[in-house]
Amino acid sequence: MTTLLKSATIIDSSSPYHHQKKDILITNGIIEKIDDSIENNNYKVVTLDNLHVSCGWFDTSVSFGEPGFEERENIKNGLNVAAKSGFTAVAVNANSNPVIDNKAAVEFLIHKAAGFATNLYPIAALTQNSEGIDMAELYDMQQSGAIAFADYNQPVANDNLMKIALLYAQNFNGLVFSFPKNNSIAGEGIANEGINSTKLGLKGSPALAEHIQIARDLFLLEYTGGKLHIPTISTTKSVELIAAAKKKGLQVTCSVSVHHLTLSDDELHGFDSNYKVNPPLRTKADVKSLQKGIKSGVIDIITSDHNPIDIEHKKLEFSEAKDGTIGLESAFGAINSVLGLEDFIENITQNPRTIFGLEHHSIKENNKAEITLFNPESNYTFTKEHILSTSKNSAFLDKKLKGKAYGIYANNQLILN
Repeated sequence: MTTLLKSATIIDSSSPYHHQKKDILITNGIIEKIDDSIENNNYKVVTLDNLHVSCGWFDTSVSFGEPGFEERENIKNGLNVAAKSGFTAVAVNANSNPVIDNKAAVEFLIHKAAGFATNLYPIAALTQNSEGIDMAELYDMQQSGAIAFADYNQPVANDNLMKIALLYAQNFNGLVFSFPKNNSIAGEGIANEGINSTKLGLKGSPALAEHIQIARDLFLLEYTGGKLHIPTISTTKSVELIAAAKKKGLQVTCSVSVHHLTLSDDELHGFDSNYKVNPPLRTKADVKSLQKGIKSGVIDIITSDHNPIDIEHKKLEFSEAKDGTIGLESAFGAINSVLGLEDFIENITQNPRTIFGLEHHSIKENNKAEITLFNPESNYTFTKEHILSTSKNSAFLDKKLKGKAYGIYANNQLILN
């Protein structure tokens, strides 16, 4: 198949065509030619309003439910949603039933995802059944295709277990996650401990619970060496702790979710359970600090932290509802409303691929075509009509967004929204 992308503005700092408007000719999945104007020779021509392209977006925290929670989302629909939302790759969390904690389970995910335009990379469980007691079969799972190890949204309370995991993973250059939450401090808190939780009568989860866990993990990392990734940080102090660790030369990286970058705990006044997430939404000051953390380079990755929850477990009283929001469909429009375009692109293309040890395909002639198509100037209100996921638990419903993904070209397939 030969596809011609017409008048596309290229946003790719690793490409010689960065910030230039070009025609891009793709043949059998390879970028054959990039020029000011390429004549149509019976190609499939893509002409879209204000077309921009970048290297394919990579979301490093996505939950699809399958196996076990297909009523929330399945792999087939999830990968189609990802493609139409601009993502050429997703890292899928282990929070299924059964948990992805062994070689066979990792191979199941990879087999189910074969043939789609969007690539699926499993993040396997760090501990057996994500219970935080015994370490899972890390090396075997990496050999089967797992790119990192994490107990999704579950902190490892056992200090020695985390120490051993960091030591053991170094034998095969494994990447270990540690969810930033100390359950002893967080207790049964369901909202950020502060003015809003007090006004609303919601049990508070203090930011201290995040800081203590991060500080512990950084001390362990300094002792053991190895590579540590701290997912979905949410506070000012967390940014400061990680910045200091990076200055020491520790191999620590971190991510932040789209909702923590754009929404604060002021949203909780309507008791809408779509805003119940883990970590909880923090203060406006924290939101600003996270945005500064992206711009300064302390925060490495932006993720949607896409977590579909079926209506039976989400449309409940705030205290009873499960944590989580979907985010693939709204990720670009939400972030593009508060951050510069290139801040977003770097943190969802090149940075995560480097951290996870995946190949980065810049937009150059003779390179593999793994490209996201989008319009950064499209303004709209996000409604249920924009949701492609099986579950509809979006924290961005009725929010004004700026920027829309048209789709992707990847794995020799063109998928448009």
